[in-house]
Amino acid sequence: MGIFRRGPRRDASDVPRDPEFGFFSNDEGARFRAVVREAFAELGLEVTVYADMVKDSGGRQFGLGNLAAVCHNEPRGPRVWPELIRKHVAMVLRTMDAPSALETMPPEQIRAQLYPRVISGDGLDAQSFGYARSVAPGLYEILALDLPESVMMLTDEALEPLGKVPDLREQALRNLRELPVEGHETVKGDDGMRFDIVVGDSFYTASRVLALEAVVRQVTGREVPPEGALVAMPFRHQLAFHVIRDSGMVLALNAMASFAASGYEDTPGSISPYVYWWRGGTLTQLSDRDGEGLRIVVGEDFGELLERLVDEETDGF
Repeated sequence: MGIFRRGPRRDASDVPRDPEFGFFSNDEGARFRAVVREAFAELGLEVTVYADMVKDSGGRQFGLGNLAAVCHNEPRGPRVWPELIRKHVAMVLRTMDAPSALETMPPEQIRAQLYPRVISGDGLDAQSFGYARSVAPGLYEILALDLPESVMMLTDEALEPLGKVPDLREQALRNLRELPVEGHETVKGDDGMRFDIVVGDSFYTASRVLALEAVVRQVTGREVPPEGALVAMPFRHQLAFHVIRDSGMVLALNAMASFAASGYEDTPGSISPYVYWWRGGTLTQLSDRDGEGLRIVVGEDFGELLERLVDEETDGF
C-alpha cells in the first residue's frame, strides 16, 4: 500500500463531474451505479439506486461512498470495477443476512475480537453511540467487533450485555496494542524533514494513535518523550507520526499537514485531514484548512515547547 496515492487516469477533469462523487465524471458515476444495481440483481435483490446509496424493498439502505472511493482509487481503473463491486455487494449481503455475531459468538471470543476505532463524527448517531469518547474536535472513539468479512460498530444497546464500557474499552486497547505492524515507511526530505508512516490493511491501523507509545516502540525501538509527537490519521489504513525531539518538528509539521490533507481526499474510511500534537494520550489539532488552503494553528502550549527547543539548540552552540 503506497503512502501517496493518486487515482488512475480516466475521464479528463474538465468534463462534467458527478454531483455526488466529484472524483467521477458524470459518465463514470452512471457506469458505477449501473454496475452496483446489476450486482444486487444478480444476487436476487432488486434495489432502487440513489446518488449516494441504494435501497431495497424492505427499506434497507446500503451506502455507496466507501465503495465509490475504492473504485476511484483502484490503480487498474474502471475495467475492474465490476469485479470489485460484485465482491463488495456479495460480502455486504452475506453480512446482512447472517445471524448477528453478538448472538452466536461466546463472550470471551467477542472480547478477544474487540477493538477501539477512531472515526469522524460526520454521520455518527449520538443516540445510538452515547458512550462514544471524543478524542479531538470532530473525532470519536467507539468500540468495534472485528469479523472475518466486516467490522461491526457496537452501539450502546449492543454493548449493554457485554459488560461495563470502561472494562470493555481497556480490553479493546489491549487487543489494539498487540496488533503487528503490517508495513512501515519513512518519508525524508533534503532539508532534514522526516516522519514515519504505519500502513496496513487492518481497519484499525489509524486507530493505533490510541496506543501510540506501543506503535513508536515497535517501529523505532524508542520511547515517546514527554514532549510527545506529531500524528496524522488521514484514513483508516494510515497512521503518520514524528516523535518530537528537537525543532526539526517544524519541518515535519508542514510536510505532514500536506500529507494528511491529500491522503484524506476521496479515500474509503477517511478520518481527518489535520495534524495533531499527541501528548500523554491527548490530541491537540495543529493544522486547519480555510478558503486560502492549509494553515498551521499553534496554541500557547505548543508555542512554548517550540521556543524552548529552539533556545536549547541555540545554547548548545
